[in-house]
Amino acid sequence: MFHEDRDVIAQLKQDDARFAKVFERHNALDEEIASLAKDLGDQFEIESKKKEKLKLKDEIYNMIIKYKKDNNL
Repeated sequence: MFHEDRDVIAQLKQDDARFAKVFERHNALDEEIASLAKDLGDQFEIESKKKEKLKLKDEIYNMIIKYKKDNNL
């Protein structure tokens, strides 16, 4: 995810506690979804987690865009 913005992500994780929390939750959801899918978990639960993960991804993206704009990157 966002491989081209690795440096920005590293900086945001260090400087912005909210970003770090959102990023961590996004990654945790990725693992939860993979585990549920592997174990043939409840499809409604999987879809719910996917929707939450997508919302977090949008939030992360917007935070990266704002950081780049604010820092003329």
